[in-house]
Order: sequence, then C-alpha cells, then structure tokens
Amino acid sequence: MNLRRTTVTAARVLRQLRHDPRSVALMLLVPCLMLLLLRYVFYGSPRTFDSIGASLLGIFPLITMFLVTSIATLRERTSGTLERLLAMPLAKADLIAGYALAFGTVAVVQSALATALALWVLGLDVVGSAWLLLLVALLDALLGTALGLFVSAFAASEFQAVQFMPAVIFPQLLLCGLFTARSNMHPALEAVSDVLPMSYAVDGMDQVLHHPDVTADFVRDIGVVAGCALLVLAVGAATLRRRTP
Repeated sequence: MNLRRTTVTAARVLRQLRHDPRSVALMLLVPCLMLLLLRYVFYGSPRTFDSIGASLLGIFPLITMFLVTSIATLRERTSGTLERLLAMPLAKADLIAGYALAFGTVAVVQSALATALALWVLGLDVVGSAWLLLLVALLDALLGTALGLFVSAFAASEFQAVQFMPAVIFPQLLLCGLFTARSNMHPALEAVSDVLPMSYAVDGMDQVLHHPDVTADFVRDIGVVAGCALLVLAVGAATLRRRTP
C-alpha cells in the first residue's frame, strides 16, 4: 500500500463530501439529533436514558456511516469514477484505504460531537472515562464505514444500497443486547449474536457505563470491533473490481 496514493484518494473524497452538504449533515448531525430526541423521549425517566443512551451512542454513528458510505461509494462506481481510478497505477488497497481514511476522518468528528453532546449537554451518566466512550463510538463508526464500503460492491443502485440495511444492520440491532440481555435469548439466537460485531459494540459501551477502569471484557470488545472493521475492509479490497456502468 502506498501512503501518498492513499492520502491523495482520501483528500479527493473529502473534497467531494465538502460539496455535498446533505451527506455531511447526515453524518454529523443526525446521530446528535437522535440522541437529543431520545433524551426527551425519556424525559421523566433519566435512568432509562443512562441505561441505553451509551449503547445508542455507538449504534447511531454505525448506522449513519453505513448508509452514507455505501451510497457515496456506489456513486463512484456508477459514475465511472471508480473504473477510471482502477485503470491508473492505483492498488485496490490504496483505494479502499483512501476511502476508509476519508470517511474515518468524518467519523472522528461525528463521534466527538455525539459524545460531547451526550455527556456534557444531555447529562449521560457513565462511570468510566469519556475518552473510552469516545473510543468505542469511533470504532463503531469505522465499522459502519467498512460495512458500507463492502456492501456497495453488491448494489447496482442507491436504492439497492439502502436495501442492504435491513439485511446487514437490522438483525444486528435486534440481537446486540439493546432490547434484552443476550443471555435471555433463545440459545440459537444467542449463538448468532456472539459472532455479530454490533453485540461487542454494545458490550463495550456497557463496560464504560458500569466500570471506572479498563476491563478485560472491554479490551476484548474493542478488539473484536476493530478486527471486524479491518477484516471487512480487507474483503472489500479483495472483491473490488472494474465494472463498466
């Protein structure tokens, strides 16, 4: 992988995003608006917000980054930009890493805004460090970026890219332990949830919520989320191909 080519690709993607205010607003503002809405849905029960707010602080960035990344990358494919880039001396790994770096930069800003809002404006009460909360939120957003890059290879239109959300995101959302403890699920569903990265994203947030120090489970959780993001990016690079629109 060539660092210069990767950074040039990332800079190009960021310039394009700068001229797409709707996508920028979706990535940066929607997670914050969802957290704000959730806080006042549970206005009379602040402890309920504390119990699920941390988990959703990781889930909302994952979902928004998945949507925006999958659609934005698909535009590159259908417009012919991707094919022109692949005709140049640019390795697939450079291309995927450039996209990941660009959207990862946005994910850093997004996670910082959402974490700051949750902790210092909405009063989310966590026992652990705010930096650990930010770390998990950032890894979740990067995982959403990786999944979006991956599924864009299998969609022929932006509508199809959105259709992947029920297949990729919704099952994880139902099985991640947000609505009920995973140990209370049917054994078959619990086994499935054990291999889904969002389960570890929620568990990681739960560790920060209840423990003042870094625990072994927290290290395991962030390791799984980060490992899944890297694995999906590697598979995405391997499946990247030229395709004439």
